[in-house]
Amino acid sequence: MVEKRYEWADGAKLEEHSRRKHKILREYVFDYLTVRCKLPQQERFRLAIVDGFAGGGRYQCGSPGSPLIFIEELKRAVEAVNTQRAVQGLGAVEVECLLVFNDTSRDAIELLKTHIAPIQAEASQACPRLHLRVEYLNEFFEVAYPNIKRILGQGRYRSVIFNLDQCGHSHVERNTILDIMHSYPAAEIFYTFVISSLLAFLQKDQPERLRAQLDHLGLTRNDIQALDALMSQKEWLGTAEKIVFDAFRLCAPYVSPFSINNPEGWRYWLIHFANAYRARQVYNNILHDNASLQAHFGRSGLNMLSYDPKHDGMLYLFDISGRASAKDQLFGDIPRLITESGDAMPVMDFYESIYNITPAHADDVHAAIIENPDLEVITPAGGERRKANTIGVDDVIKIKKQISFFPMFLNAGKNGGAKE
Repeated sequence: MVEKRYEWADGAKLEEHSRRKHKILREYVFDYLTVRCKLPQQERFRLAIVDGFAGGGRYQCGSPGSPLIFIEELKRAVEAVNTQRAVQGLGAVEVECLLVFNDTSRDAIELLKTHIAPIQAEASQACPRLHLRVEYLNEFFEVAYPNIKRILGQGRYRSVIFNLDQCGHSHVERNTILDIMHSYPAAEIFYTFVISSLLAFLQKDQPERLRAQLDHLGLTRNDIQALDALMSQKEWLGTAEKIVFDAFRLCAPYVSPFSINNPEGWRYWLIHFANAYRARQVYNNILHDNASLQAHFGRSGLNMLSYDPKHDGMLYLFDISGRASAKDQLFGDIPRLITESGDAMPVMDFYESIYNITPAHADDVHAAIIENPDLEVITPAGGERRKANTIGVDDVIKIKKQISFFPMFLNAGKNGGAKE
């Protein structure tokens, strides 16, 4: 495969898959900051954002690239956070953000500087609580990474977001992803790649495993090129998701193997890596707020990839119909998970157990708990929760003494329960 290069000086075209990815990125950054600045006692929050393939800043149509999106959303979020805090009678939060923009193209970096300067100045003037520092690098990402790590270390940043939007797959090493996630307690990565590039890599690195994963499609390792005709089929999406998750699942505690839902087929993947369940919880919710921008094929409750691709699985577009199916599956999945550890589980442990194995919205998870006749949620004081939106991390989910379908738990299959 010949990888496409953006010629920013002549005006790069904004592709549909990038437009969809940018909307997710934009809304996530806003929600990220509002979640991280909720403590009443908080007066300051520090983070770093690294854009490893930053580009020139604006596309041919005038739409902003990711570096400008980061600044726009940081400004909007800081203003919103402090407005809300003022309403609550709380003091304002100062937000300090280091932005590291890297690109292999000197032309792209020089063009990016001309776009960043005015928007940075405007943000500083309009939002004095936001303090931005920008560093520019002009290297291949793997060459730049040691320097990036040094800059982050000097600033002692713990909360770090990496945006790694590469053309193919080979520009970021798996060991680098591992190093990022292990180096910063609150690290997150948005990782974009073309699925065919990953398959070409796996064909050389893990040929037998890849062949086994493609067996049910009737393809051999010599038929990889034929996948182009299959990439709009739901069965292909499910297979690719499992391949992607298998390739990256050890890189972080929480890995979302969802594809960008492109009318031309599932060719581009946007993976979110996180160290904390809360980050994945927020990410899932963002996808539901932007239904059909990403796609999942498999189960919609827990154990999202545990299904027989020949018989089971469904397309999940994070929309209303998908949420209804998720809630139905969660209704049986959650009691089954609790019984696997006994008859009770702290909500914190429950969250940490589920958020790498479900695409579900937090509201649907909570509703499936509260509305379930076999479950109760006990508060730290010993009371019982009655409303889904009041469930807290210090609560305990407990199986009731008289349950309605306990035999279902005992007879459930390995793939997450009885077929629907």
